[in-house]
Amino acid sequence: MGPPGPDGRFGSFGGRYVPESLVPACEELAAAFEAAWSDAGFHEELDTILRVYGGRPTPVTPCRRLSEQLGVRLLLKREDLAHTGSHKLNNVVGQALLARRMGKRRLVAETGAGQHGVATATAAALFGMDCTVYMGEVDVERQALNVFRMQLLGAEVRTVSSGSRTLKDAVNEAMRDWVATVGHSHYCLGSVMGPHPYPWMVRELQRVVGEEARAQCRELLDGADPDWVVACVGGGSNAAGTFAGFVDTEAYLVGVEAAGGAAMGAGGVPGVLHGMASRLLQDEQGQILEAKSISAGLDYPGIGPEHAHLAELGRARYEQAHDAEVLAAFELLARTEGIIAAFEPAHALAWVVREAGRTVPLGSTVLVTLSGRGDKDVAQARELLG
Repeated sequence: MGPPGPDGRFGSFGGRYVPESLVPACEELAAAFEAAWSDAGFHEELDTILRVYGGRPTPVTPCRRLSEQLGVRLLLKREDLAHTGSHKLNNVVGQALLARRMGKRRLVAETGAGQHGVATATAAALFGMDCTVYMGEVDVERQALNVFRMQLLGAEVRTVSSGSRTLKDAVNEAMRDWVATVGHSHYCLGSVMGPHPYPWMVRELQRVVGEEARAQCRELLDGADPDWVVACVGGGSNAAGTFAGFVDTEAYLVGVEAAGGAAMGAGGVPGVLHGMASRLLQDEQGQILEAKSISAGLDYPGIGPEHAHLAELGRARYEQAHDAEVLAAFELLARTEGIIAAFEPAHALAWVVREAGRTVPLGSTVLVTLSGRGDKDVAQARELLG
């Protein structure tokens, strides 16, 4: 998974579809990231913060009891053990360091499940920056704990009541804010989506997940790689970071979307949204359809452009999991391994549970990226499970 082409495209997807007023900001950001990413000092500071503050490297955990039950050797890459409870901190610390390097003093972010918002608020507190987070009204209600966490960290949380009142609309409002305040604000986009350079930059900042996992798996598996590498996909940052470590191996790569928000499913067709060309949920007139999911982090009506490209190449496959399967997998992991996962990675686990002995042959080794912990979803799970 190398850099995109000079026009910011991954094959047919990607690019930069933004108002003219934002083109200079995107160009400035791309140039700043290229310079920082080739600077050993930037990497050293980023790696140090992620180690001594973020808790990296996160471990790979073998699941003995669940493996016996499924008939496959299940390994979990434990991003739930990172500070703030998910993989989101990897991206946000890098972008906050970049914003400081560019002289920006305010971070703007969107969030669905709240984990990216919490990570952004955390980085803003760490670096002494102002922070505004946009969150859809539906997500504010179901992720009240994370709203309070953001406020406790000093961020202003702005509720978005337009449209479907979920992640798509939060992105819209965050981008409007960035247009108006670009002189002193950096838009800290949370996934591998949006205009160039975001899909590339976020993937590179999340690459640490896949590179760590590859080395850890080879240590566990006597130099071998997993047969299958599985991760949940909304925009797709944890999957992109994971896949980056395995794309040049023989491992099968599987991204698992929410069935009600599956841009790579039957409802997904090429289109443009939030500054990128990708595969999106649209009606016959090209209007964006509302995505539905038990998970606030996966109810996005599109997918990152590099994921659309990997699917087009046939290097990765994209599957779906239904809400009932996700709840069952959420409960199963808790009862067999003592690990309460976030609803988002429970989608990836649900696919493995369903396909073990079918698509995934018995005896296979399967790595699942557990991209976040389930603290934020426990109240919702209690309600849904009765």
